[in-house]
Amino acid sequence: MVNLELTEAATKKAKNLLAASEHADGALRVAVRNGGCSGMRYELLFDGSRGDGDDELEFDGLKVWVDPESATYLDGITIDFTDTLNDAGFKINHPGAAETCGCGESFAL
Repeated sequence: MVNLELTEAATKKAKNLLAASEHADGALRVAVRNGGCSGMRYELLFDGSRGDGDDELEFDGLKVWVDPESATYLDGITIDFTDTLNDAGFKINHPGAAETCGCGESFAL
């Protein structure tokens, strides 16, 4: 099982966005894909169906799904949400990342 954390702010924002999405009965999917300026990029999206082998976590009623391929790269991350004027959005802290890009959306191990 993948070990990741969502802060209270990230959980609240994701729950509100999920409720307004077309997948309101689904979950937040956290994934890693090839790409980005550092080699791998994070992907946060709402999904209506759990895949075979997906880990399921729950944060204050919010379901979070992580596919087996992504789980290896996401262990130990913390997802936060900030709503400041110049820096709004979801932020991912990956303590195991050897390199990250300036935008915070990609990383390398």
